[in-house]
Amino acid sequence: MKKLLASLALVSALSTSFINRENFETKTIENKAVSEVKSISEIKENAVSSAEIFSTIDFSGINQLNPEVFEKAYKGFQKLKAAGKLPEESQILSIVDFSLSSNTKRLWIIDLNSKKVLFNSLVAHGKNTGDEFATNFSNNRNSLQSSLGFYVTDDTYFGGNGYSLRLHGMDRGWNDAALERAVVMHGAKYVSEQFAAQHKRIGRSWGCPAVPSELAQQIIDTVKGKQCLFLYYPDQNYLSSSEWLL
Repeated sequence: MKKLLASLALVSALSTSFINRENFETKTIENKAVSEVKSISEIKENAVSSAEIFSTIDFSGINQLNPEVFEKAYKGFQKLKAAGKLPEESQILSIVDFSLSSNTKRLWIIDLNSKKVLFNSLVAHGKNTGDEFATNFSNNRNSLQSSLGFYVTDDTYFGGNGYSLRLHGMDRGWNDAALERAVVMHGAKYVSEQFAAQHKRIGRSWGCPAVPSELAQQIIDTVKGKQCLFLYYPDQNYLSSSEWLL
């Protein structure tokens, strides 16, 4: 009798275990499906909101930013917020389009709250990144090249280039050596239309996104303190591997 009861208890336990496991697996599959649907929904929502936001930004009287570049910048901006890399109240998005000539104003600093472009300015690339056009990028020390990707701005300091802004590279392998390389935002006299007129291009930095000296303090004070900076170039290796664009 005892053996019979023990056998029945074992069968009951195994049945319950199987049912619980089946329920767990079913719930796991359901949760995964819901998660995937949410993910697709969020991507669609971000794409729509990005287009809507871009359409409301006033570019009158300044260079027009490529909407595809803005879409990528905004997507990364949102993902950085979701990952806790940017504070929720952060609303300044700075974008550099390195596919453009260095003689054009290819830096846009946008207030996403007011939908206004606060600055549209010249910006330098690294000495070994190219002449008038940027073509080569590196994350290596002493490369004197610019580094692509997303940055989070930090604090300011006075250094060899005057008032400067520290930058934290957020793309592993692409720009995460920025602090070690002393890649910062600073002003430079060689970033000017006068210099470009004389040399057929503006001057180049050692990898820093240098801005016109007369605008440096205003620009730096606007973008400092946990704001997003995106340095864009149509490098397919970068665009297909950045965790902030996937």
